[in-house]
Amino acid sequence: MTVLAFDCAVSGMGVAVVRDGVRLAGLSEGGRDQAARLLPAIESVLAEAAIDRRALTLVAVTIGPGSFTGVRVGLAAARGLAVGLAVPLAGITTTAVLLAQATVRDRLVVAAIDSRLGDWFCAIGEDDAAPFVSSARDLAVRVAGRPCLVVGAGAKMLVDDLAATGVDAIAEEAVPDPVTLARMAADAGVAAWRGRNAEEGLPRPLYLRGVNITLPDGARRTVD
Repeated sequence: MTVLAFDCAVSGMGVAVVRDGVRLAGLSEGGRDQAARLLPAIESVLAEAAIDRRALTLVAVTIGPGSFTGVRVGLAAARGLAVGLAVPLAGITTTAVLLAQATVRDRLVVAAIDSRLGDWFCAIGEDDAAPFVSSARDLAVRVAGRPCLVVGAGAKMLVDDLAATGVDAIAEEAVPDPVTLARMAADAGVAAWRGRNAEEGLPRPLYLRGVNITLPDGARRTVD
């Protein structure tokens, strides 16, 4: 099984080609302009892996939560590739990928993504845990005093806020790893994703709140 996996939803982008669980090639870049840079990056990674795009078995992408623009860019590219290559498309939440990446397992694991609006997109515990929006104070109530590991970009900032409420928390800075994403998609199996695509359609973006837009007069508002 050869999987092309990529994430644009959190910070910059990551792309990887994974065959039977083994990383063949990949890259990670910061910054914006993913719409202009993603397809050239995919082409570069496929060339490095010496894989023709027609040899791909599965395409995997993060569906959010995260940056509105990044989620849309990643999903649009993934949908186009999956349809064009006639392969299934696996859509997995960013928080699920972060939970799977955690290196510490003797604490409650919390995936956290900075919403840039004073709160966090979070998920607690298992890889398929449902994500939710939370302030640091509300998250402290949810973890109920249990020692926890917070994994995500900007995790240290959230850990500092949790510590101020008395929670024993440590941070693991990370962005969704496309290799982990590819392995998670492959574990579910091509037939399962093909079935889901047939029954539910191709994966849709996961937004936990409305989108913040800037109006022509400079004012900002949130729309659903």
